[in-house]
Amino acid sequence: MTELISPELVLLDVALGSTSADVIRKLAETVANAGRATAAEGLFADAYAREQKTSTGVPGGIAIPHCRSEAVTVPSLAMARLSQPVDFGAKDGPADVVFFIAAPSGADQEHLKLLAKLARSLIKKDFTASLREARTPQEVVDLVNEALGLGETAAASAEAAAPEPAAAPTHARRQLVVAVTACPTGIAHTYMAADSLVAAGKESGIDVIVETQGSAGATPIPQTVIDTADAVVFAVEVDVRGKERFAGKPYVQSPVKRAIDEPLVMLHEALAVASDPNGRRLVAAGGPAAAAEPEGRESVGGKLKRVLLTGVSYMIPFVAAGGLLIALGFLLGGYDITKYADTIVIKNNVFNLPTEFGPQAWGPLGAYLGAVLFKIGALSIGFLVPALAGYIGYALADRPGIAPGFTAGAVAGFMGAGFLGGIVGGLLAGYTAHWLGSLSAPRWLRGLMPVAIIPLLASIIASGLMFVVLGGPIAFVTKALNDWLSGMSGAAAVVLGIILGLMMCFDLGGPVNKVAYSFAVAGLGAASATNAAPYHIMAAVMAAGMVPPLAMALATVLDKKTFNAAEHENGKAAWLLGASFISEGAIPFAAADPFRIIPASMVGGAVTGALSMAFNAGSKAPHGGIFVFFAIDNFIMWVVSIAVGVVVTALATIGLKRYVGRKAPVAVEAEPVAA
Repeated sequence: MTELISPELVLLDVALGSTSADVIRKLAETVANAGRATAAEGLFADAYAREQKTSTGVPGGIAIPHCRSEAVTVPSLAMARLSQPVDFGAKDGPADVVFFIAAPSGADQEHLKLLAKLARSLIKKDFTASLREARTPQEVVDLVNEALGLGETAAASAEAAAPEPAAAPTHARRQLVVAVTACPTGIAHTYMAADSLVAAGKESGIDVIVETQGSAGATPIPQTVIDTADAVVFAVEVDVRGKERFAGKPYVQSPVKRAIDEPLVMLHEALAVASDPNGRRLVAAGGPAAAAEPEGRESVGGKLKRVLLTGVSYMIPFVAAGGLLIALGFLLGGYDITKYADTIVIKNNVFNLPTEFGPQAWGPLGAYLGAVLFKIGALSIGFLVPALAGYIGYALADRPGIAPGFTAGAVAGFMGAGFLGGIVGGLLAGYTAHWLGSLSAPRWLRGLMPVAIIPLLASIIASGLMFVVLGGPIAFVTKALNDWLSGMSGAAAVVLGIILGLMMCFDLGGPVNKVAYSFAVAGLGAASATNAAPYHIMAAVMAAGMVPPLAMALATVLDKKTFNAAEHENGKAAWLLGASFISEGAIPFAAADPFRIIPASMVGGAVTGALSMAFNAGSKAPHGGIFVFFAIDNFIMWVVSIAVGVVVTALATIGLKRYVGRKAPVAVEAEPVAA
């Protein structure tokens, strides 16, 4: 098995910058320079995206940035001992020991088990103390290999690296808490949280048994142990597999990192809920979906935002695939394809190509294939509102909320209530399913509740209300909104373009950006040959979102002295990211200098949004940037609007950096590795 760490991956007593992004970038470059990754920038982007979801600093001055990435070719560990500690989000202060875990997207189980074991070792004080005292990179390598058991036989090493199996409590009369830990990557936090909970339990006389649902596999806690447990702790940021096993148990739920920072607090909270007759109990339906905040602390606004974004995130793939297929249908079959697609698909096939619909640019075969692609895309787009409503229901009530949500969304589509109706229908379905799941039911009936009774009753209630009470008024509002958008021209359309441009560039892929993007994507479902306004909105949103990364790339070319070496490398990657409509390509610049980059980006985005709307540019595809040129109406002027915004933002960035709080660029190259 290829070694995970080698001396060339160890940096001792170095200064890698002042931010977590600086450190992660340098460690990504270290992995790539060692021939273990194809591109440092791609690895950095994946690792930093993971860091933004949950900070990786843990108590004791340790940070463990990690990711799975297509750029990684060999599972690797890179380690830096920093001479200038950097904040990675830990409560007790910045980190001076940073381990970067880089795993391939398809890493084998044996490597993943070893990576998980390393993460567990990092919460042991004697191990981290040895790392701080090591004098050479080779000493660090030896310490890590010893912690991983790599000096043993392969079989013994694999056994040592495997997740600890669930065991029965050692003292029958002691309180017992069972827990599930899971993080999105499933490499570090999952296992560190588990060990922190177990260690805290030992110190306080509480038996703790943890099921780690991570990359190294999961050993389910026996049902007999769950049944005898006093309480459950869910330290998770993804859905819990088999959550219904814990039905009826008192529980607390928090992000996985909280179990690392405050394990004893979580255990006491769970036991406090268990001692409270009115405390939360997990309903038979499986309980609420995993949230980024503990349920008891989540505000109404925060919960509403979470469930709406969940619905939108599941909806977008339907729209993205459908929109691109429709665009390809137009390309092959011409823009009249909407008039005869159904007839061609029903009457013809590849052995009987259409001839009665007139010549097409690509001939009869193009007409037929265009009709097929258009029809597949249209059917995919048809799931927009049901999928939105279904997964809003899922976010509120887990799996029992999906069917009622989809049904209520279908009713909203039938009634003409559109996107707004889907939101209302999904909320009705989700809250109804959640309420039904919270009702006490006889034990013999509990098995039927999530699969039959809750979906049936919630569908009747939510869809019935949509049909009888809410569908008509929402359809009226939706039609009025669509008519207003369709009738927009001149100054009104330009103002909307400015607002959308500002939103797209405000947080570069964050919540405000996603609201503007979701608004545009949702409108595509109502677009038609006679209602092109949604296409114009989509084009303005996509154009504005391309501005920040392209502008950063241009700025690094126009003014080389203002940017450091790392920013010049980021600028090279930003050309492709911007052209592909990936706004996040500007994040490294904004993270390092938000008060100048963000305002400059918003100015350029507003200009681009306004020009795109003024030029009546339209996009039938929801994503893809310049690579979906065939789906862009008035493509040349659309490109012009982007170019103008890019120049405006680039010049504004250079001006702000030169004359507003000017600072010399800080080099981020590492100091020579200590011998």
